[in-house]
Amino acid sequence: MSQFDRAASAEPDVESDDEAAPAARTESELLPAEVFSILGNDTRVDILRGLLELDADERPVSFTDLFEQVDVEDSANFSYHLRQLTGHFIKQSDAGYEFRYPGRKVVSSIFTGTLTERTQLGFFPVDGACYDCEGDLHGWYVDDTLTIGCTDCGAVQVSYPFPSGGLDDRTTDDLLEAFHHYVRHHYCLAADGVCPECTGAIETSLVRDPDEEDLDVAVEHVCQRCQYRLQSTVGVTLLDHAETLVFHANRGVDLNTEPFWNFDWCVSDHRTTVVSEDPLRVEVAIPCSGDELEVRIDDSVSVVETAVHE
Repeated sequence: MSQFDRAASAEPDVESDDEAAPAARTESELLPAEVFSILGNDTRVDILRGLLELDADERPVSFTDLFEQVDVEDSANFSYHLRQLTGHFIKQSDAGYEFRYPGRKVVSSIFTGTLTERTQLGFFPVDGACYDCEGDLHGWYVDDTLTIGCTDCGAVQVSYPFPSGGLDDRTTDDLLEAFHHYVRHHYCLAADGVCPECTGAIETSLVRDPDEEDLDVAVEHVCQRCQYRLQSTVGVTLLDHAETLVFHANRGVDLNTEPFWNFDWCVSDHRTTVVSEDPLRVEVAIPCSGDELEVRIDDSVSVVETAVHE
């Protein structure tokens, strides 16, 4: 099951009620072509790297320290390139220069390999069993995406983009732990109405017969700002649900640390039942230690009823 879809064709709904729509607070905006033009220069990239190496996240960096850090002989040339970055990517104060969020984001993308590296990692064993056939699981990393699937029946437990820098200096066990937290964090953010990509407002809904062939019903999150789209099983949206967390904790299972692909209710809809078509409502049956938690969810993906069967 693929659990990620960033479709640029999604059209955000426009709120017609002026009172309900928050006022835009954007001070200025650069066109994409301007952004690439500004960053398409080695000296400017070196300046961003220099700020990172001089711990500009912790304290402002003086002009002199930054100039000495960057391999440029002409101070006038350096000043020109620094001015091109200042305002949108870097902020200047009497104390010196610091990152603005877009500048820090660019540095993270470049120097963690998101924009500059292509990495592949062949098959490696993963603890757990396939939700469909109980076969062995393996992981692999291709095209910036980490996938965990069954080598016996071919069922995919999870497939999600993961920055290639996350593979550096990690064993496969460490990689899987980082991947679990990374993906779980994205799903929990989306479920809370926050876009994992741009922090814009997310609209969430149940989708009947989604594009994902393995699912009869899915949850779709769509950002109203950048059109980021995240589609998943119903169960995975319950990873941060209080009663689901407590139900497992009382039975010795920590959903914060236990890999979510080990739970069939998270990676398939085998335990998800449509109980109403109009309005659309579903029920997820979550087993743990011989007991079962039933969670009923409405078409806005809000929990409306729960019951524990011991």
